[in-house]
Amino acid sequence: MFHSMLQTLLKGEYLNKAKIAEGGKKLRKNWTATWVVLCSNQLLFFKESKQEAVANLKPGGKSDGVDLCGAVIEWTTEKSSRKNVIQITTPNGHEFLLQADHFPTISKWHDAIKKTEDLHKDSLKRMWRVFSDSIVPVSPLIPRTVFKLNYSASDSADKNGVKNRLKKFISRRPSMKTLQEKGLIKDRVFGCHMLTLCERERTTVPKFVKLCVEEVEKRGLEADGLYRVSGNLAVIQKLRFLVDQEEELDLGDSQWEDIHVITGALKMFFRELPEPLFPFRFFDLFVEAVKIREPTQKGQALKKLIHQVPKPNHNTMKVLFQHLRRVLMKSQKNLMSTQGISIVFGPTLMWPEFESGNMEVNMVYQNQIVESILIECVEIFGPGGM
Repeated sequence: MFHSMLQTLLKGEYLNKAKIAEGGKKLRKNWTATWVVLCSNQLLFFKESKQEAVANLKPGGKSDGVDLCGAVIEWTTEKSSRKNVIQITTPNGHEFLLQADHFPTISKWHDAIKKTEDLHKDSLKRMWRVFSDSIVPVSPLIPRTVFKLNYSASDSADKNGVKNRLKKFISRRPSMKTLQEKGLIKDRVFGCHMLTLCERERTTVPKFVKLCVEEVEKRGLEADGLYRVSGNLAVIQKLRFLVDQEEELDLGDSQWEDIHVITGALKMFFRELPEPLFPFRFFDLFVEAVKIREPTQKGQALKKLIHQVPKPNHNTMKVLFQHLRRVLMKSQKNLMSTQGISIVFGPTLMWPEFESGNMEVNMVYQNQIVESILIECVEIFGPGGM
């Protein structure tokens, strides 16, 4: 049994760990050297030595840990002055920081945890596809229909006849696609492709993006650490659920009073796009453009590329970057700089389709691209950025 358990053991290594929130309540940061084990979809923490930790992996052993199901794993530079820090935030509001002195070490852990998370998501998607192909979900929006099976006394005695009738009845049930086309079951917003979402909403900028931008500009531009500070993940997930279920949403409601919940949901929307706002095929082109040293030429190269992306991507970029310019105009109040905004949105708005192992280099370019666009926002998108 212990041997089979070891087969699920992916990693074991000493890392620096700090728990900074529990159930959404902030905790005092206290770094401790911890033996960390990535096992299946859990991250286990052991205070003792490696040998004792391995012994405790046996049935009955004790360990502290975090369930990675539904967790958000991301790089962070604002939660600690240390370098090479990743943050893990769970749906129930627990937040952990992991850090290593050497970037390759923590990068290896980041990739492994993300892979575990992605495998879990893929598994859920496969389960949902199997389920949705075989069962029509019960919904109060689906009109109830009474089906009458006409059968005689001889039919009731003939089990095969009843089975055949039931098979015909089931085979005539509406498919998931048919129910979606009739508007009885709604598609989701989070995790939907940008083009698909805009076509469905008959717009070129997702409605949720516009709602968030308008609400932040209405009452949150002066909030300290705007877009840098994390909101309560449990509340963000609640907002996400309502966005996926309802057409009308009032972000001015008291339950969304914390502006960091709205900014957190907006960042989550962009992170969960199947293809980022900056499309995959443009990633290397933007990297090459930002390498240009001469500022005017760099700005022109970025402008040319932005005007080549699909219209929904272009228009959403315009709304977002002009909004971020207005955030920067209140920098004396919200304490956000161009560099700070770039660190937050660089890896949120773009990433390569295939990881090449140069994650640290990519992060530098991602941040530089966002920073350069913010600086040249007026030239690229027009005076609305001011």
